[in-house]
Amino acid sequence: MTGWFVRLSIRSAMFAGAIAGFVFGLFAGGALGALFSWFAGAIIDWQAQLGFSLGVAQQLLPLGDQLSSLQTFSDRWYIVIPVVGLAVGVLGALFGILAAGLWAALVNMGLLPIEVFIYRAEEPETAADAAKPRAKRTRRRKAIGE
Repeated sequence: MTGWFVRLSIRSAMFAGAIAGFVFGLFAGGALGALFSWFAGAIIDWQAQLGFSLGVAQQLLPLGDQLSSLQTFSDRWYIVIPVVGLAVGVLGALFGILAAGLWAALVNMGLLPIEVFIYRAEEPETAADAAKPRAKRTRRRKAIGE
């Protein structure tokens, strides 16, 4: 038996979208924060090697004025990674809320119909059968090796 969704809860869809967006954003933001911290350390090492090989003061090299902030960014990786992860997670949750709300609204308007399949275990034959209490089913589990 098949049918169509008539109404989908927009609030529930938005809540699910927020959770999915936050989880994805938290993972992506953690990876992005780790990359930022690693690149900051790589730029500091590059600046030191370039300054030593050219014999030029580090302030005259590209990004020379930002070395102190890059050093802080690289040294405090244990703070940078969770903060970037949470920031991107919140942003992902906002996008998830908007996307899921739009999707639920389009489903409710009938522009994106959702087909559902319904399986019934058993149908009563008569009204008298429907009024009878159902017998409790006992399911026997087999032991290993039986």
